[in-house]
Amino acid sequence: MWHQQILTLSAKPRGFHLVTEEILGNIPAISQVNTGLLHLLLQHTSASLTLNENCDPTVRGDMERHFLRAVPDQGDYEHDYEGADDMPSHIKSSLLGVSLALPVQRGRVLLGTWQGIWLGEHRIHGGARRIVVTLQGE
Repeated sequence: MWHQQILTLSAKPRGFHLVTEEILGNIPAISQVNTGLLHLLLQHTSASLTLNENCDPTVRGDMERHFLRAVPDQGDYEHDYEGADDMPSHIKSSLLGVSLALPVQRGRVLLGTWQGIWLGEHRIHGGARRIVVTLQGE
């Protein structure tokens, strides 16, 4: 079985956001897969997808503060057509990545107990974000 769809995540402020339910809750085809793989591709160059802590929201705040220090808005960037936060957003997106491949078993994505899917919104005003969902399995 192959299934593909595009999800649109609601606009979020800059920072890291737990979006596990917003994504998985909108892929009903997962329930039909006994063994398979779910691939998620974020179609943007100024945001990211990553797996991390799903319980304590202070981890997301700490991550945001780390990345604001590591890749500040005010840097020596040539690319600034869309504002001071644009080039730093591209760098963060490349560091963290824009895709995830997740195993599926008996209709469920096999995340660890403390793992959740995060959207890293690196723009101050990023807007809605699209994710291509590709599910394969039997």
